[in-house]
Amino acid sequence: MFQTFTAATRPEDGPARLAALRAELERRELDGFIVPRSDAWQGEYVSPHDERLAWLTGFTGSAGFAIVLPQVAGVFIDGRYRVQVKAQVALEHFTPVAWPETLPGPWLKQQLPGGGAVGFDPWLHTPKEIREIEKALAGTAVKLVPVSNALDAVWPDQPAPARGKVVLQPVDFAGETAEDKLARIAGVLKAAGQATCVITLPDSISWLLNIRGSDIPKNPVVQAFAILDAGGSLDLFIDPAKVEGLSLPRKVRLHAPDSFPMALRGLDGPVRVDPATAPLQVLAEMKHGGFGGTGIKIAEAEDPILLPKARKNPAEIAATTEAHLRDGAAMVEFLAWLDAEAPKSGLTEIAVVKALEGFRRATNALKDISFDTICGAGPNGAIVHYRVTEETDRVITPGQLLLVDSGGQYVDGTTDITRTIAVGEVGEAEKHAFTLVLQGMIGISRLRWPKGRAGRDLEAVARYPLWLNGMDYDHGTGHGVGAYLSVHEGPARLSRVSDVPLETGMILSNEPGYYREGAFGIRIENLITVIPAPDLPGQDDREMLAFDTLTWVPIDRRLVTVAMLSGAERDWLNAYHATVAEKLAPRLSEAARDWLAEATAPI
Repeated sequence: MFQTFTAATRPEDGPARLAALRAELERRELDGFIVPRSDAWQGEYVSPHDERLAWLTGFTGSAGFAIVLPQVAGVFIDGRYRVQVKAQVALEHFTPVAWPETLPGPWLKQQLPGGGAVGFDPWLHTPKEIREIEKALAGTAVKLVPVSNALDAVWPDQPAPARGKVVLQPVDFAGETAEDKLARIAGVLKAAGQATCVITLPDSISWLLNIRGSDIPKNPVVQAFAILDAGGSLDLFIDPAKVEGLSLPRKVRLHAPDSFPMALRGLDGPVRVDPATAPLQVLAEMKHGGFGGTGIKIAEAEDPILLPKARKNPAEIAATTEAHLRDGAAMVEFLAWLDAEAPKSGLTEIAVVKALEGFRRATNALKDISFDTICGAGPNGAIVHYRVTEETDRVITPGQLLLVDSGGQYVDGTTDITRTIAVGEVGEAEKHAFTLVLQGMIGISRLRWPKGRAGRDLEAVARYPLWLNGMDYDHGTGHGVGAYLSVHEGPARLSRVSDVPLETGMILSNEPGYYREGAFGIRIENLITVIPAPDLPGQDDREMLAFDTLTWVPIDRRLVTVAMLSGAERDWLNAYHATVAEKLAPRLSEAARDWLAEATAPI
């Protein structure tokens, strides 16, 4: 099994660890310390070595941070984790803080009215992040102080850094050689008048060199740092054991990771650095470099790989299309099994997760799951990123909704799909909410828009049916997805805060939801890709874009209140199900084909 079910943390461990950290801060004459979720690569998912936030607080969500002060320890969590955090931390010692509604700068100003020195590890925070906090603290006596990591000093059994082996990604799936990518990105630097670029994001490096790794469970990225020059040569700072025997492009030079700081000091400027993704320490090293230690000219700009990576080429789209069909067939085998087993007594969330992974493994192509499967029955479904453990495992009973959010990592693509399933006969409230969520999901799927619009311009379409009924959800509608890379990929999102224009080839999730704490959760998710919109009679000459669906798995018709659907929505759902049957039936067992025929019948 890729997924395990032991609880990674215990709330009762937190108080003693918090006391140890506070003693260390007192020894260093610090009034506070920031403990981020992220690592030096600003990853949403981190290796065991970097699970600092979970080790200290018990909170295991994929986003958030803690600020430890002498009298209070705030755990900052977004809307996805408001329920989860209350079950994972010792609430008498840690205080959940709603974020981004409450930002760290104003919070520190309120908590330290007399001022104080708050430490942070400059390898774990970006310049953009620290500048925003410092801006909020301007005019106060609260100061941020870069220090060596205080938490690491009190973590006695901290795991060693990851040393996963690196493999090459076949060019048939990548669609472009690493040599051509190096030349293309170097051309961007040359055109901008930049001598070099510091690249710190693991998925950027993995994409650029057509390599994949195993440093981070469920995300096949390679942890390393790199410096690319305008001539197309790249210095790669990586543990040599990870790339032993690997044939990399001849313009790639290998270096030990600990030589990275000194290499930064010796660069010729202008050096391109992304202030939103690089560690603050990268800028600090270069400010001490240059001739006579006078500093190196820095050109702050976005990582030049972000957009090329997000714009999937035809080979990547073709590969991920096949991955989604393979994964869709495994999902249908699973759903057919679930419909037969769920009415029986004793089926648990863990049993469902194990079965689903088994169906994916049966494809003989699964490299890993793309994240821990979220399988929440009844009230557990209302925990947006619920991870079942042996302690929380719930028996699935008739009358409940079962929310299953899962995905697979295949060498030809990354999948992410959510289906909400009725177990027996469920209530009208559940069906009403499900249909509203479905209407939002259909709205995004059918959308056309003028080129140049961003996720923030489109996202309200998914929420509109819920808003009309006084309902909403506390997460974004969609995230970017990589090509056998991270299941959460930037920079584009379907989110009210995303200003990145959507472009052809981008892969996004479409996943509106609704959650009633203590009762049920609903989410429906397909992956979609941006395409040029088909021409329409009478349209003007502006360029329009649209979405094409990648995910083909039935949506539970038993939960649809048909009378709520418009004719166009009903037609979309029937057409979607007809395509599901057409594409997947040849890939299924006889029993699953029979189940699929019924599950995709027109409404």
